[in-house]
Amino acid sequence: DIKNVDAVIEAVPENLELKQKVFAELDQVCKPETILLSNTSCLPIAAIAGATKRPDKVIGMHFFFPAPVMKLVELIRGVATSDETFAVASEIAEKFGKHAAEAPDLPGFIVNRLFVPMVNEAIYLVMEGVKPEDVDASLKLGLNHPMGPLELGDFVGLDTLLFSMEGLYEGFGDSKYRPCPLLKRMVQAGRLGRKTGRGFYEYNK
Repeated sequence: DIKNVDAVIEAVPENLELKQKVFAELDQVCKPETILLSNTSCLPIAAIAGATKRPDKVIGMHFFFPAPVMKLVELIRGVATSDETFAVASEIAEKFGKHAAEAPDLPGFIVNRLFVPMVNEAIYLVMEGVKPEDVDASLKLGLNHPMGPLELGDFVGLDTLLFSMEGLYEGFGDSKYRPCPLLKRMVQAGRLGRKTGRGFYEYNK
């Protein structure tokens, strides 16, 4: 019974109004002590927490896909998140076997702020005529990355990548987050990566 649990992890789609609605409902049905965690990858925790009467008990806990395999979670405090809530979230992460990195409540948190400019620059290189295979091989063989940025972009989904870029660009106004025109064209054409069978590479469905 959700009314009596100690913590709830929300994982609905990345839509602020939807998440606020879910958190407002959880706030009504869960006991006052229940901690509410959001698996958002980009939305402000302060805004999600604002939909509740317990903002001190709301925190972001961003898992990475595929969650059973990836060892990192980002923990994101809202402006009112208490130290006790953070400690409980850290304990939950540890029980899941994850390394918990504390991230700021700013667009992209940590991982996407690092990843998005890198993959955006990789897409610019392709637009300028460099083969995708050569872009990815350069980082895999030159910097020992397990996957190239374009391979990873295809894996994540180019529409998801574009959504993250647009959020970062809107949030910071920094040109390094401005989506490459080629990425926009590919998304418009339905070339979204592995899930559609074609992105920067071809895939057998």
